Amino acid sequence: MKSYKTEIIKERALLIAADQKKKCSKRKIKESLSELKNLCISAGAEPVLELSQLLDKPINTYIGSGKISEVKNLIKQLDIDLCIFDDELNPSTQRDLENRLKVKVIDRTALILDIFSKRAQSHEGKLQVELAQSEYLLPRLAGQWSHLERLGGGIGTRGPGETQIETDRRLVRDKIKRVKAGMKKIENTRTSQRSKRINNNIINYSLVGYTNSGKSLLFNRLVKSNILSRNQLFSTLDTTTRKFYLNQSISSTISDTVGFINKLPTILVESFKSTLEEAINADVLLHVVDFASDDYLEKINTVDNILEDLGLAEVPKLLIKNKIDLLDNFDQIIDLDASYLAQISTSAKEGLGIEELRQALITSAAIIQNEKSYIFI
Repeated sequence: MKSYKTEIIKERALLIAADQKKKCSKRKIKESLSELKNLCISAGAEPVLELSQLLDKPINTYIGSGKISEVKNLIKQLDIDLCIFDDELNPSTQRDLENRLKVKVIDRTALILDIFSKRAQSHEGKLQVELAQSEYLLPRLAGQWSHLERLGGGIGTRGPGETQIETDRRLVRDKIKRVKAGMKKIENTRTSQRSKRINNNIINYSLVGYTNSGKSLLFNRLVKSNILSRNQLFSTLDTTTRKFYLNQSISSTISDTVGFINKLPTILVESFKSTLEEAINADVLLHVVDFASDDYLEKINTVDNILEDLGLAEVPKLLIKNKIDLLDNFDQIIDLDASYLAQISTSAKEGLGIEELRQALITSAAIIQNEKSYIFI
């Protein structure tokens, strides 16, 4: 019997960005679109073309009427299935654009949520994504029934449509409540585990950084583990914590956390707060940077801003300049802000700088030991 391979048809996507207050340079918009393109590929779509527009002030349709006409023509010419906008669209703007463009319209937030949904493995990770998706969907439910509004009301349209919207809203709210209850149970277990580590005088490290900076591979190097490490965005959604010994007198834990990204949706930060508790309660943060990236300074700034929003600006940090094997020469490695406890150059892939990193961890543990008067057994 012949076996047939099912061909996966990818949605053809048009990527659109707009600076609505002329705050960004063309270079930054280009970088943001490049990141959106990578997100699009990670979600399984085919990015066909990228468009951008600079505006003097925000407008309700996100892009101007002339640009909308251009997009409509491109949709026909390039056989586009999907338009992805680089910023979060409010529900009415999204509905308006779909009505005008006659194709599916999503924003960066929906795209990231889709990727998170594909990547989530643990029960907790799935709950967190489910919560974020439900929070995102709730204000957009009215648009699911806009076909009834277009009928102009009257007999046969008043009751059912209105009732169904309210039913859907109630179901989503009930789901949010149920998911939050499930997450609370997991959070209580995590808090109990964390308390035991604190009581046992263990130094806690957390890896933080921009997505795809090499955190998981570095984690594997340090604890000789084999958690998923791939060259893709958001390969890690679930926090993994392992115990390891820096030397005979210092026992520690290290946690690998979800990667950050520019314009990280607020609902995702809120949903993943329980996971990020490992970073929030760390004694030292290990900020991993893809130092071979052209925009590593912007990525450092993005991560620092998110850490500040989480109240972690004052937590001691080591800066780990990773992926140095991709640099043309090591003269490109420069020291940055002096506020870090130490700055270490590594290649997690090739194993470069790992021993230097271990020594920096031992030194930082001694600092924490002195500051908190820890007694190691």
